[in-house]
Amino acid sequence: MSLITKPVPWLNPGEAFPPLGNAWGENEPAPGLLAAGGALNVASLLQAYSQGIFPWFSQGQPILWWSPDPRMVLQTSQFKLHRSLKKTLQRFLSTPGCSIHFDTAFEEVIQACANKPRQGQAGTWIVPEMIEAYTELHRAGHAHSIETRINGQLVGGLYCVNLGGMVFGESMFAHLTDASKLALVALVAFCKANSIALIDCQQNTQHLASMGAAEIPRAEFAAHVRAQSQRPTPEWTLEAVHWDTVLTSRNPSQP
Repeated sequence: MSLITKPVPWLNPGEAFPPLGNAWGENEPAPGLLAAGGALNVASLLQAYSQGIFPWFSQGQPILWWSPDPRMVLQTSQFKLHRSLKKTLQRFLSTPGCSIHFDTAFEEVIQACANKPRQGQAGTWIVPEMIEAYTELHRAGHAHSIETRINGQLVGGLYCVNLGGMVFGESMFAHLTDASKLALVALVAFCKANSIALIDCQQNTQHLASMGAAEIPRAEFAAHVRAQSQRPTPEWTLEAVHWDTVLTSRNPSQP
């Protein structure tokens, strides 16, 4: 018996996205696939993220837009800073020449994420068109990078998208053990300090789950995005006092 699936809408540049409920379901070939085509620019990315939609495609494919159900998210109140990583962070913060910065090398970070070998993947979804689009989004003030440095050298980091009180994690890389995790802790500390309750993780991974991420229904996620993206956008600076939000709080599993 052949598998019958509904067609994927093709978008013209500037055309509105279809309702999230139109995305392919769990029994279809690509669960979460919502639409194809359109344009990959600042306007389309802002329209997409404000609805809980993101682009993800490989070289040679058209632009593909996704809205999976359920959605993997990290509620910052549920973040687990495991003891070993906490010790690593404390040692890192107290070591001369070790530092974490925001937005000092966005293009270098996204290129490093694109070039990182990933288990089970022959290529990368961070294709040149994505790098160009997110770099423009960064210049427009909506995409940010977090850089882990040792003696000025970039050893790890991540990049994300921010709309108001909503943060969408994109990708991370590490040249040294735990370098990307330290950048993630910095992002969580920043979010907690600015009352940002949820970081979008897009896909379910064991690594993120071990740090407290979990799946929520798409409708709940979309409602949260609609509400939080209307908040004022925080100033993207990392202050020393921000670390207290993670270093002095108990893990959710602790009494």
